[in-house]
Amino acid sequence: QVQPVESGGGLVQPGGSLSLSCEFRGIITSVFNSNDMEWYRQVPEKQRELIASITRAGTTNYADSVKGRFTVYKDNARKKIHLQMNSLQPDDTAVYYCRHLFYPQSWGRGTLVAVSS
Repeated sequence: QVQPVESGGGLVQPGGSLSLSCEFRGIITSVFNSNDMEWYRQVPEKQRELIASITRAGTTNYADSVKGRFTVYKDNARKKIHLQMNSLQPDDTAVYYCRHLFYPQSWGRGTLVAVSS
């Protein structure tokens, strides 16, 4: 079973930056490269929100709320994806999750990002 493991969250001041990482533990390289991958975030009492995705070809898409500030990219050799987050604002406070669409039911524990002065 493939297990996503998110890391890199923390407390940051408004306007700051963080870089999140996601490792898909147990995935084989050919499967890692075979499908799209996504980043989500969730705040209490709200649905999980899709904020960024990257296709197997490397094409990226972003929610309007993060477009121009967040960048998703992948490291095929290490079978990881990353989310570079710049110009963070308090509304970006959430638990962030990643998902590989070959294993759509598999979710990690997430990593908490808190933006506050």
